[in-house]
Amino acid sequence: MSPLASALQHCDMLLIDGLHAFDFTCDEQGLAIECMDGRQLRRWVFTAAQVDAASKEVNDWRICTAESEHRLICLDAFRAPEEDHEPDLEDPANR
Repeated sequence: MSPLASALQHCDMLLIDGLHAFDFTCDEQGLAIECMDGRQLRRWVFTAAQVDAASKEVNDWRICTAESEHRLICLDAFRAPEEDHEPDLEDPANR
């Protein structure tokens, strides 16, 4: 597994060319990304070879196609606790 593919397996969202993308898949076929840019659905598809050839630069990744170069930043989303807990209103600390 390439370093970028490994990073993508452990992130919840990414930035591609400054746009937030939550909908992406990375598998043996490559990387597919979709996100909304205003009202426009944007899509990127990278082959497994392009993912393998991606280079890390400080906090981001540079991935190239025959037509262009893209910047990816892997991010972790904030998550609420899994436990559905309602405060005890009888406890003076929760008033």
